[in-house]
Amino acid sequence: MQIENAASEDLKIILSLYDKAIEFQKTVFDKPWLGFDVEFVNKEIEDCRLWKITEGGEIANIFSVTYSDPILWLEKSSDPAMYIHRIVTNPDFRGRGYVPAITEWAIRHAREKGLQYVRMDTWNDNQKLLDYYQNCGFKFVGTVEPEESDTLPPHYRGLRLALLEIGLDHDSTTI
Repeated sequence: MQIENAASEDLKIILSLYDKAIEFQKTVFDKPWLGFDVEFVNKEIEDCRLWKITEGGEIANIFSVTYSDPILWLEKSSDPAMYIHRIVTNPDFRGRGYVPAITEWAIRHAREKGLQYVRMDTWNDNQKLLDYYQNCGFKFVGTVEPEESDTLPPHYRGLRLALLEIGLDHDSTTI
């Protein structure tokens, strides 16, 4: 398993994985993502914020990171933190423990950058997913209903989201 930045030549596969994730979400939950704009995804690739996990030369998982998130985290967005977004596993690779691997990678990455938190969000009413993320080390810290605006990405519209974080202890190798 290797974690590295996604590249522009991965775009077609990435968009396909987002489409497959939306189809899967529709089978297990009533609030799937609404889809992703090619320009939005390309920008994340150009900014080196879209990551991929590869196994055997195939993209097994993708996820995005950012270093501020004022739309969801409001005033807490000024904290030194890294935010993980849109974790998607290739259906051919489900069940292989990518979220724990992403969590470990994110903790190392955030520490290297001198950050104090690794944060993420998910649907507030998907208890199974909330429990899973908490089992991966994230702590539930609250909820937010993003305000409608021109800058609110479509996949956040009309949702109540749970906010989760891991506080980092920089003097230790553990969480």
